[in-house]
Amino acid sequence: MYDFLLSDEAKFLKQRARKFASEVPKQLLIDMDADKIQYPTKFVKDLADAHLLGLRFDKKYGGQEQSWVTEMAVLEEIGVLSMALSCLYSLPSICGESLNKFGTDMQKERYLKPMISGEKYCAEALTEPRGGSDFYGATTIAEKEGDQYILNGEKRFVVGAEGADFFLVYAKTDKNAPSYKSISMFIVERDMGVEEKYVYGLLGTRGGGAGRLYFKDVQVPAENIVIGEGEGGRIFNQMMYPERMTSAAGVIGMVNASIRVAAKYSTQRKAFNQPIKKFQAVSFKIADSLCLNDSARGIVNIAANALDKHQDNPSLCRRLVSEAKRVSTENAYKAIDNCMQIMGGIGYCNIYPIEKMLRDVRLASIWTGTSEIMNLIIQHEYFKQFEKKKQEDSTFRDIENDASEAEAVDEKIYE
Repeated sequence: MYDFLLSDEAKFLKQRARKFASEVPKQLLIDMDADKIQYPTKFVKDLADAHLLGLRFDKKYGGQEQSWVTEMAVLEEIGVLSMALSCLYSLPSICGESLNKFGTDMQKERYLKPMISGEKYCAEALTEPRGGSDFYGATTIAEKEGDQYILNGEKRFVVGAEGADFFLVYAKTDKNAPSYKSISMFIVERDMGVEEKYVYGLLGTRGGGAGRLYFKDVQVPAENIVIGEGEGGRIFNQMMYPERMTSAAGVIGMVNASIRVAAKYSTQRKAFNQPIKKFQAVSFKIADSLCLNDSARGIVNIAANALDKHQDNPSLCRRLVSEAKRVSTENAYKAIDNCMQIMGGIGYCNIYPIEKMLRDVRLASIWTGTSEIMNLIIQHEYFKQFEKKKQEDSTFRDIENDASEAEAVDEKIYE
């Protein structure tokens, strides 16, 4: 319903993604949720063959040089499938961000290009057992020895620990440097000696091969460091844009799907001799869910526009991306919960997909930065700009002086 905001090319790609999603076999979703399939590479290859991967990246490497707005519109269509599949769709966007923006020509040819064409599969190794939100507290170490680095440590909750061909791994290269200069990022191929020991049993979002990785004296060529030593923080800040935006956009599609299921049920299910949609207790929950999802789509669209036009203002982008991620993921849980409430007991059963959607979406406000971390960023960037505007910009009306007793300065006690 918001296609009027999109370019013709974005609408075309969105329709292509909708058609693609409609043809994904039902059994794939069922088998992934039952943990019978982990990291279905054929799904990713099919996306590549449909020219839906790496939309924002350089055409030279197989991308289409599309906008953030377009990618988010496409991802909304993929999001109807499941959190796990929308995540697998998003991994080339997330991992590709660092390679497209910071990688050498060799790195782009060897990893970005085959990733977009579906010939190599990627994963990001960021979280550690002793540090989730504490990115700079990483304990994985990379030590330079000649023309290679030796990696030791472990990462967990890696989507694609089972299934990916290569990993983007953050590791400490200088423990004595300031935290923001202590981390570097490496492209590490599985067959360099990466060991995957554990695939997690998850509440939802199953089938992505999420597990723990071990690095024991893993030898990585020096040419596989991205940018150089101490640049991991800079790369991390950039990669958080697609990490969080893809989470925000994917769940919008899942809410669209859950609303359609609940709305259809409300027109068919009868109580007291009439369809239950006739009762405001039911129909208002549809209205509430629509408002939650459309407001989420609005902030996602604003953030995507900011990334398209204002990446020279990282403070603005960080705040809007964080708002989009928090609002969209939290709204999604509320909206899908509303849909389950509409359906009553049958919604709690696997006769309908609502129970799976609710299990899936609970992860959205945890991974790629919790809602609490989003709040931390939002308020930090706001107060930073608030202080700056207070000093530099006198065009704002001083609303404080509009109170009838504003001159009672003796009553304005701050300490």
